Amino acid sequence: MKARLPQGYGGGGIANTKQLLQQAQKMQEAMAAKQAELAEQEYTATAGGGVVTVKVNGKRELTSLVLKPEVVDPEDIDMLQDLVIAAVNEALRIAEETNSAEMDKITGGLNIPGMM
Repeated sequence: MKARLPQGYGGGGIANTKQLLQQAQKMQEAMAAKQAELAEQEYTATAGGGVVTVKVNGKRELTSLVLKPEVVDPEDIDMLQDLVIAAVNEALRIAEETNSAEMDKITGGLNIPGMM
């Protein structure tokens, strides 16, 4: 007597594998295109009520730093440094959240090693 597999299991293994590989390739191509698009975007953040403004790109590179004159106090360099760090970290966080959300749209939330 032969055991029978439920419908949808077994059989057509090569066709199913080929289809899965094609889907994975399409997903990889879509992710590569989205990553290139996101690398060109800029993200802006401020600190200290707008006295420090920074921009980072999708590659997580600082592209702009603007300091209003009133924040530059030679007697309080520590505050200025803290404001710059806060603004840069916020811009990087926004970039990371945006990139993750866009990739999740493509992958359906799957964490695929080597694809991100």
